[in-house]
Amino acid sequence: MKIIAQNKKAFHDYDILERIEAGIVLTGDEVKALRAGHISLIGSFATVHHNELMLINAHVTPYSHAYTKGDEFSRRSRKLLLHRRELNRIIGDISKRGITIVPLKIYFNNKGKVKVEIGIAKHKKAYGIKQEIKERDIARQTRRELREKF
Repeated sequence: MKIIAQNKKAFHDYDILERIEAGIVLTGDEVKALRAGHISLIGSFATVHHNELMLINAHVTPYSHAYTKGDEFSRRSRKLLLHRRELNRIIGDISKRGITIVPLKIYFNNKGKVKVEIGIAKHKKAYGIKQEIKERDIARQTRRELREKF
């Protein structure tokens, strides 16, 4: 598994409740751009549109040797591929208040197919983010003190 891009900001802003692997519909030049690592998942999310899961606002830089080099296709919506049962369960989760779908990482699997790991997430409140930072600082301080004693 070769990771192309990760959405580190998602782990900071959201509590990830569940992770799901999904396929993605791409054109040939987009796959070549992904092999070169030209993708950004910052600010992207997934939503249901006409009973299909769509990845919105993921920026794929146009491949340099592609025939069409227009920038208008770089942020287009891309269809995510899931089994119908998984999609119905996700639609049920989205209907709950405060639940959203964010892409966590995009990668090539062992067969060379592009996969997207999406997370069913709930947005963190400001006090939750502060509490997480506080716990991380306490753990870091504890590790320092243990390292000095041994």
